[in-house]
Amino acid sequence: MATRTQARGAVVQLLYAYGSGNEEIGKFFDEILEEQKIKNAQKEFARGLFLGVLENLSMLDLRIAHQLKSWDFAKIGDMERAILRLGAYEIVCAKQDRAIVINEAIEIAKNFGTENSKKFINGVLDGIAKNLHIPLEDIK
Repeated sequence: MATRTQARGAVVQLLYAYGSGNEEIGKFFDEILEEQKIKNAQKEFARGLFLGVLENLSMLDLRIAHQLKSWDFAKIGDMERAILRLGAYEIVCAKQDRAIVINEAIEIAKNFGTENSKKFINGVLDGIAKNLHIPLEDIK
């Protein structure tokens, strides 16, 4: 039986494909999760995450970009951007415990990102969590 960690990993892969220009990837959601043996409750968990990120994409990207000090949002790697979008969604919209979300994001980064990805993702997601009180209008 698949875990939430595995479901999150699958969502990051879908978001990576989406962010790389494959905007039709959602049509293959069921098939992709079946291949990874993610079923039932974990599949619905993954579906909620994937659709939630897509529905809130512009707001999530604003929150992420707000945390970048010396980085241009457009220059973030596609995989790191996918991990950040999922983590930001879970912190901002799903109201998940930030320690769990950040830990899960770091674990995903270990599998899919570069050596520097872990620190970068940790810092950005921690900043998002700490700055939730800032209204989106002030970030714009």
